[in-house]
Amino acid sequence: MLAVRPVRLGDLPALERLAGSAQPRLTNLPAHRDRLEERIARSQRAFASEAEVPGDEHYTFVLEDRERGEVVGTATIRALAGANEAYYTYRQETLIHASQQLNVRREVPTLALSHEVSDASLLCALSLDPRYKGTSAESLLRRARLMFIAQYPERFADVLAMAFPGYLDDDGESPFWNSVGRHFFVRDYHEINYIAGVRSKSFIAEVMPQFPLYLALLTPKARAAIGREHPAHEAALEEMLAEGFLRSRHVDLFDAGPVIKGDRMRLESFRRAAWHPVRIRPEHALPDAEPAMVANQRLDGFCCTVARYALSPTGQLMLSPAHAELLGVEEGRAVLAAPLGLSDDGLDPGYDEGEL
Repeated sequence: MLAVRPVRLGDLPALERLAGSAQPRLTNLPAHRDRLEERIARSQRAFASEAEVPGDEHYTFVLEDRERGEVVGTATIRALAGANEAYYTYRQETLIHASQQLNVRREVPTLALSHEVSDASLLCALSLDPRYKGTSAESLLRRARLMFIAQYPERFADVLAMAFPGYLDDDGESPFWNSVGRHFFVRDYHEINYIAGVRSKSFIAEVMPQFPLYLALLTPKARAAIGREHPAHEAALEEMLAEGFLRSRHVDLFDAGPVIKGDRMRLESFRRAAWHPVRIRPEHALPDAEPAMVANQRLDGFCCTVARYALSPTGQLMLSPAHAELLGVEEGRAVLAAPLGLSDDGLDPGYDEGEL
């Protein structure tokens, strides 16, 4: 039985293992014991806070396999991406160069340094034990955060964002970084990625060029990498697009990986989530039903798991005693449920030209 819950100090060894095994290595989940310990303490402060608006809170969750008695995944929500320092990206833009005298008009694609994503809440730092890849555990870990946001909307921004790792070549190098960032930092991609994870990112604004980058001046491999996700994250990106996120014009500053954004009220998990009082029934007496994410109503004791979406004629959610105990709920207590499966109806992976 799997459950997503807030991180605890005793989870530190598991976080170290997950940070070290992430492929590719994640900027916001560095394999650095002191930083991970700080992450746990910061998360505990966030859950204990009485925040009424999004600020510098970081909510870190873990996925626990209760049968194995081990933590097998982790994921984080940053309440406000740019709460303490700007969250920088590159924004894809088009400049027009024209001359009436020469009868020339050219549309030139560029990348401009931007901090617009700073105002969004950021879903980040997800790492899952490889044994659970491609299972419902992956969807649960990724989307249980949405179940938490749905219950405490005042703590988060109206727009949510996710940055996916960018494309790396067969040698594990980033063509985009080698064509752009390396010229300014004189560091390889993995080194700068680690530095950004354990130190302040203020150096980005201090060193990166403030003027637009003309894509025509980059190498063909670098241009091809812009907005392209790492192959290991293709399924994750597809799922979140089905959830209702849209590709934005923003890409990661280091590897040009895609940044997706979504109005939280348009996301599937928010639109289809519903409250139901609990009715406890023996496991063998539960009818067959589609799987659902089910979450309790506790803040620091938050728990989200996968159970059958089995409703009684009066709208009660029928749970087994084991699931009720896992969630810490008694009969009659309300839980939030949303279908685990996503429909691809109306899937539009294109850019949103409005507020996103």
